[in-house]
Amino acid sequence: MVIRATTKEASLLLHNVRSAHNVGAIFRTADAAGIAKIYLSGYTPTPLDRFGRARPDVAKAALGAETHLPWEQISSPATFLKKKKQEGIFTVAIEQDASAVDYRKLTVRFPVLFVLGNEVRGLSPSLRNLCDMIAEIPMYGKKESLNVSVSAGVALFRILHP
Repeated sequence: MVIRATTKEASLLLHNVRSAHNVGAIFRTADAAGIAKIYLSGYTPTPLDRFGRARPDVAKAALGAETHLPWEQISSPATFLKKKKQEGIFTVAIEQDASAVDYRKLTVRFPVLFVLGNEVRGLSPSLRNLCDMIAEIPMYGKKESLNVSVSAGVALFRILHP
């Protein structure tokens, strides 16, 4: 197996993702896509519980990615996004929105931070407005959206490894 390093530094912010299984799946996919770090906010489950013990529900889906992919829990996603933008980080929300661009046509600057939200409500308008761009995965069937972990995989690989 060949592991390719990427010079395209990218990170993720997961805000209010409720399912530990989705978080674990995103860790695994993020590792495969070459993500440098994952930030977790709101009630998003972390790989360790409040006592510092590994969470088996996250670990089951992450298959070890949670042990070597750096992560950090942050208290305020709005403050965090503002700070990252001041640092020159390009921020992209992966979300359905009237102002969103097709993710296949998105051109990003690096370093980049992708932002994903809750499985049902997505990202709040206030967090979307703090991002430089909003990218949307078009839907062609009767369902209006993909699972957040599937959306992360589709978007990360298409945008970072076209």
